[in-house]
Amino acid sequence: MLFLGLALFLSALVLSLIGTHLARRWAGRMGMMDPPGARKVHAAPTPRNGGIAIFWSLALPLLVGLFAANWLTQGPLAAWLPAGTPAYVPGVIAHRPLALLLLICTLGIHLLGLRDDRRPLSAGGKLFGQLWMAVALVAGGEWIEPGGFRIMTFLDHLVPGGVWLSGAASVLWIVLLTNAFNFMDNMDGLSAGVAAICAAMFFLAALLTHQWFICGLLLLYLGAVGGFLAYNFPPASIFMGDGGSMVLGFFLAALTIRTTYYSGNGRWYDLFVPLVVTAVPIYDLLVVSWVRLRRGRSPMVGDTNHFSHRLVRHGFSPRGAVLVIYAITLACGLSAPLLARVGTLGALLIAVQLLSILTVVGILERVGEHTR
Repeated sequence: MLFLGLALFLSALVLSLIGTHLARRWAGRMGMMDPPGARKVHAAPTPRNGGIAIFWSLALPLLVGLFAANWLTQGPLAAWLPAGTPAYVPGVIAHRPLALLLLICTLGIHLLGLRDDRRPLSAGGKLFGQLWMAVALVAGGEWIEPGGFRIMTFLDHLVPGGVWLSGAASVLWIVLLTNAFNFMDNMDGLSAGVAAICAAMFFLAALLTHQWFICGLLLLYLGAVGGFLAYNFPPASIFMGDGGSMVLGFFLAALTIRTTYYSGNGRWYDLFVPLVVTAVPIYDLLVVSWVRLRRGRSPMVGDTNHFSHRLVRHGFSPRGAVLVIYAITLACGLSAPLLARVGTLGALLIAVQLLSILTVVGILERVGEHTR
């Protein structure tokens, strides 16, 4: 497992490093340069096509693994693989239809983001595209395997129309997380770094419950994000654009749905693992949306009222603000994998810890007049 996990991570990491370097060189020819602006933090035109490297460094190793699983364990390379590898092949094959569906839908959200990067879409058009791809993922998953990409499947037999309620909640969750990471892409290294921290916490949760295929996908995700982050950490030489930030949220949302947190063990609070891990990006999305709505603006139209911007107005450097948000994200999510291992009292303490951290964030946002 260590060998396989390392191979997955390194393959995505190397592809991402190479892909991001090439994307940066070709951005001008592709018409994917981001000029400075009123609500931009960069002072010179910067490539914004890093999302291409993120998507393909995630997709290519996954496609190779899905289609080469049988051949790797039965062909000439089988003798070079670690003992026990063939035992995982049936699981890969069983997950192949849903994994391919996820890749197709992620490609759709990637293309939607690239379209917005080249020629900005209307807020309604962008949201409609996100909803369409989320519905395609949930409905397609249901066709392949009942409950394939639905959360709270326990509702199926609990209330009338439970399947439809579960499906609607799944679509809303996917769109919520897609936009949460899209909104966080407002400062160098922020969205990618937060995504990497969240993925690492989900990896620990999947590891503790022996969900090996999900672990593999998360390692690919971490490699793809890590390679891009090497170029995007402040001061960034390339941005991911919507073609990358929406991929981060969409793919991660789908993996949180596929991960099993509750197994009828009475620990109903296990279901809140995704919310605890992604508390910071979701908090930022909700607060910024509320501020925009209160001012009569569309929540989908950008401004400088994000938590990162407020920290900079408090006197932090952009890099310092990003590092603070990294630390807060890690502090919120670090206890989430333990929800599957603790009792009711432990879950309550984790909830109090999370609320305390978010309260501090809220206080920092409201000290002085920092809203623009």
